[in-house]
Amino acid sequence: MFSNAPSSPWIRRFHPAPEAARRLVLLPHAGGSASFFFPLSRALAPAVDVLAVQYPGRQDRRGEPCVDDLDTLADLVAAELSAWTDRPTALLGHSLGAALAFEVARRLEDRGVVPTRLFVSGRRAPADQREEAVHLLADDALVKTVKQLAGGEIQVPDDEVLRVALPAIRADYKAVETYRYRPGPPLATPVVALTGSEDPKVTPSEAGRWSRYTTGGFDLQVFNGGHFYLVPHLDRVAALVRETLG
Repeated sequence: MFSNAPSSPWIRRFHPAPEAARRLVLLPHAGGSASFFFPLSRALAPAVDVLAVQYPGRQDRRGEPCVDDLDTLADLVAAELSAWTDRPTALLGHSLGAALAFEVARRLEDRGVVPTRLFVSGRRAPADQREEAVHLLADDALVKTVKQLAGGEIQVPDDEVLRVALPAIRADYKAVETYRYRPGPPLATPVVALTGSEDPKVTPSEAGRWSRYTTGGFDLQVFNGGHFYLVPHLDRVAALVRETLG
């Protein structure tokens, strides 16, 4: 039987699969939490041992300071994952989580751990920058922006609950909007880019440019839908991940 790493405030293991041959680490979007990936974890268990990352400043970690710098967050997540490398491990990040997963993969490779796959969802390639300043919006405008991006694909909390989460949302947007790619060698990790056909944050062409960041092989999958396409297409996404990981 595979060993289990010690408990960590960073890791949620909703459906432990200690006998699974492969592991998948999930990194949520700006303002998101580990629980966003509960349905995907359930869909992949018990074939894959799924870990969902919980960032500071939300849900049961709400009392902790948020991390508003993506490189710092990548350092912290990579350090936490060092205890979970007892089997082949892939990464899947959505939106902010995609940029974060890429930087975590770079750090893992620097330590001699090459992820089996990097799934990047709903995010442009690292050097494709847009000048965005959502994190500087007033509260009302930030709430409106979050609701618009949801596009009816995910359920958004009512305004009162959403405003409680604004510090984490704002910090996450700052982290991803101020992130700047540092040139370096391409990953050895194979990359799979996933995107919605109508995503306002990334075009299929922009998603395709992730191919430049790996020597390990690349695939692009486009789903009908917006930024949160992976919610209505949960079964298809789970099947793709399961098939890709083998």
